[in-house]
Amino acid sequence: MKQIMNREEGFTGLEAAIVLIAFVVVAAVFSYVVLGAGFFTTQKAQEVVYTSVEMASSSLEVVGDVYGLNTSDEHIGNATEVDTIRATFALSAGGSPVDFSTIQMVFATTGNVEILNNTTVMVHEDETFSPKPGNWTIIHGAKETDLLLEGQDKFTILAMPTTPLTKNQKFNLEVRPSVGTSFGLKRTVPAKINAVNLLY
Repeated sequence: MKQIMNREEGFTGLEAAIVLIAFVVVAAVFSYVVLGAGFFTTQKAQEVVYTSVEMASSSLEVVGDVYGLNTSDEHIGNATEVDTIRATFALSAGGSPVDFSTIQMVFATTGNVEILNNTTVMVHEDETFSPKPGNWTIIHGAKETDLLLEGQDKFTILAMPTTPLTKNQKFNLEVRPSVGTSFGLKRTVPAKINAVNLLY
């Protein structure tokens, strides 16, 4: 009787099929989990790359020349210093829109670093407007209700540091948007200063 119970002739093809199907199901579930994890990892890696590219590249560029102005009445005709910087900004190719209401500007020379504040009313259409020392404003291209630089927009800004610049003095005006890397505008005041000066 014991010999009859140990024999395996009763292991039919149906049972073998059930075991095979069980193996196939387990393998399918395992492969699905592995593929899902792979797709998730690839997607995350892609997001990191896109975010890094967006943060590493500046969306801003300077259009045209950068000017140094002397707005002080006492120096008209005999200017000795530059007190205001005028520059026009646009989006670089493929750049993301920049909200100028969140822009931070840092003005730096070899001996001084200061954060310029935006004026309470950020847009002044008057070309003769001059912000107070330590402030910056937009004089062309924007509206008070629309400070988003996008598409083919061009914003002309005036920035007035607290300390005026003298001849041959170098400076850096750093524009820091809320998204993307900052844009550094490095220029030098010419040796001869007039009411309007082309900075190089």
